[in-house]
Amino acid sequence: MTDGSTRRSMLTTGTAALAATCVGCGNNNGNGSSSSSGTPTSSGTPASPASPTAGSSASESASAAAGKALAQTSDIPEGGGTIFKAQKIVVTQPTKGEFKAFSAICTHEGCTVSQVVDGTIDCPCHGSKYHIADGSVAHGPATRPLPAESITVSGNSITMG
Repeated sequence: MTDGSTRRSMLTTGTAALAATCVGCGNNNGNGSSSSSGTPTSSGTPASPASPTAGSSASESASAAAGKALAQTSDIPEGGGTIFKAQKIVVTQPTKGEFKAFSAICTHEGCTVSQVVDGTIDCPCHGSKYHIADGSVAHGPATRPLPAESITVSGNSITMG
């Protein structure tokens, strides 16, 4: 029985250690917290508590994907953008009142982009950068642009689809 108990203890301990390690597997957006939740990050800074998806649940994220409001136009900085990690989408505003959306998945190796800074959407894994205006590659190693995503702007509301 000692061998069985030891084996069980080892498996339980190993599983717990693996789970604890994976908790830190999300992309770090530079503010010391994981950014794999539905909370948007804008220009490399944490989202404000007033952000429409801050603390959103999985069902709220699914609702946003089904055409509900993803963000307000005021949530997207002019000349920058906001990453919605749960929806795997980046919404940018290259010029005042012009909104674009792209996949948040880097075309190089599938990492999730981590920030929108200085007119580019940046991937933390290998340094690829994409232009906020059209998703084209600004700096490799990626060779393909970020795919465009469909959004609708109605008044001050931005929805997917």
